[in-house]
Amino acid sequence: MNEKLLKTIEGRVDDLVELTADLIRFPTINPPGEAYRPCAEYIGERLKKRSFGVEYIRGEGTPGDTDRYPRVNVVARFDGRSPGPTVHFNSHIDVVEAGDGWTVDPFAGVVKDGRVYGRGACDMKGGLAASIIAVEAFMDVYPDFPGAIEISGTVDEESGGYGGVAYLAGKGYFSKPRVDHVIIPEPLNKDRICLGHRGVWWAEIETMGEIAHGSMPFLGDNAVRHMGAVLQAFEEELFPALDRKQTKMPVVPEGARRSTMNINSIHGGQTEDFRPGLPSPNVPDWCRLTIDRRFLLEENIAEVKSEVTSILDRLKRERPKFDYDIRDIMEVQPIMTERDAPVVKAIAQGIHEIFDREPDYVISPGTYDQKHVARIGHIYDCIAYGPGILDLAHRPDEWVGIEDMVQSAKVMAIGLDLLLRGKTR
Repeated sequence: MNEKLLKTIEGRVDDLVELTADLIRFPTINPPGEAYRPCAEYIGERLKKRSFGVEYIRGEGTPGDTDRYPRVNVVARFDGRSPGPTVHFNSHIDVVEAGDGWTVDPFAGVVKDGRVYGRGACDMKGGLAASIIAVEAFMDVYPDFPGAIEISGTVDEESGGYGGVAYLAGKGYFSKPRVDHVIIPEPLNKDRICLGHRGVWWAEIETMGEIAHGSMPFLGDNAVRHMGAVLQAFEEELFPALDRKQTKMPVVPEGARRSTMNINSIHGGQTEDFRPGLPSPNVPDWCRLTIDRRFLLEENIAEVKSEVTSILDRLKRERPKFDYDIRDIMEVQPIMTERDAPVVKAIAQGIHEIFDREPDYVISPGTYDQKHVARIGHIYDCIAYGPGILDLAHRPDEWVGIEDMVQSAKVMAIGLDLLLRGKTR
């Protein structure tokens, strides 16, 4: 065990806590995408002091990018003294809205009882801070290391990552020969390695009708009732079928080791938005439903879609005047990195050295930016590993444990040492 490297990290606990709290104090709420630039610049300025080359890359033209809310990412790189592989630590800087129910200020970076509290503490500014401390400690202990280290703070992961990792991957920032190994410090627990995620298909279904006076609905065609038939068919046919589909992927929690579909939203007709308190006196001539289908490595995306469209087509044949339109919003294939991949083995050895046990290998129920690293950048030596408890993400009084961050930083530093210097102990 590399005692010098570990003791260097132990000597920087206060710096780690301060860095985490500072990052939390940037209210990088997405949507709409607040404080992206100042947060990115804070990270960049710190790494510039360590002689990293720093770039700020705006995801121009991506969803949500405006002059008021620019999608500003930071990518920092340090080249070692000799050729070798590149290890990239990628963390998203955006957070979801705070919501209600907090007992502390969600953007104050409160430190108490061995924890740092705040929106994004767990997901994933604690992981970003831990990776920076791990890298800085490694560089101090091994200034002559070969290869290169990159650290990025990217945006919009909470809304699909299109202005962040997807944009950068399209520009070659997550492809060989620039990058070889990617570690994403998402909060999957300090002794677990996340190999990938389930697939996802988001789609919007619209049923059509004909507007008429609400007192004479028989003169129109009610699109909301048509959507009710769709929902009933989903309840009676689709959801039971999905429950029967199981996977060998080690998805956590256990309830996600099957196919699922969530009804994200439903909207229809002339709403009361423009006249609060007064409903529309019309027969609704449209209704839209957004579905969020999560699928397994054993499933084919074409079959996933056909399970839905076959129900819609049957209703079109059987139900008078029924018609629909369906639009793809997003589709991502399931992904699972092999356990013998270099980055997996390196982090696994770090976990073994710090916790004296083998890691748990898990799959995330939802997607994260690994999807873009793989499908656009074609880098498959990629995992998620970081401090924090996933169940705390997006909840009131979100927190990350200080000791968890310290231990995760040690694991990341050991993994970095193995990937760049190739030393085993």
